[in-house]
Amino acid sequence: MIPEAMEALKAADIIVGYKTYISLIRHLFPSKTFISKGMRQEIERCRIAIEKALEGKDVALVSSGDAGVYGMAGLLLELCKESGIPVVRDSVNKENCNSIEIRIIPGVSALNAAASILGAPIMHDFASISLSDHLTPWELIERRIQLASEGDFIVVFYNPRSATRPHLLERAIGILKEYRSPDTPVGIVWRAMRNGQRSLICTLDTVPIEEVDMHSVIIVGNSQTYVWNGWMITPRGYKIRKEKI
Repeated sequence: MIPEAMEALKAADIIVGYKTYISLIRHLFPSKTFISKGMRQEIERCRIAIEKALEGKDVALVSSGDAGVYGMAGLLLELCKESGIPVVRDSVNKENCNSIEIRIIPGVSALNAAASILGAPIMHDFASISLSDHLTPWELIERRIQLASEGDFIVVFYNPRSATRPHLLERAIGILKEYRSPDTPVGIVWRAMRNGQRSLICTLDTVPIEEVDMHSVIIVGNSQTYVWNGWMITPRGYKIRKEKI
């Protein structure tokens, strides 16, 4: 979390979020009121946050990583728009008691956290793709993987493998293999910057698919990515001049 996020949590009357994420911060604010919900109850979480804000409460709606990257910010704004709720960016200009002020506070996204653990794998253009077909048809996900592969993008996979779709990661890797060498470096990070964090650098041909889960982020290098001294590195393209020392 960036300092602004911590300050927002300290100032909040109520903290709303997915139960797993709430469990990560509950001990920091033992006197706060928490409202936690399970998986796939995102709309309900947002509606509760809006309802409490309209009651005059200061509400923190939490996401993992960055609220604007596969997080709750977009859904919250969509619900306000569809419900016709006036939204302001600055409470100084708030005139309507039925309006709410919204601040979207960024965080460290999972891909940035994972990249820092692996080295410097996303130093060039990359594509971030979620393998969850809960909200996006698999056919569209396949197309995005194919186009990213054709364009030699570094590819970051979010939500790579769950109990209900264990086969999709294997299919995604199959598409990448049509365009990339089997020796292409691949980095996997589990629970980035949380308790239980671990990482692995392997190749496209040796990804331990059975070990990957929803707490994992996978970064697949492009044609220039290499491994040195335990670091996964994608050159940015700078010309490094060799000089005699």
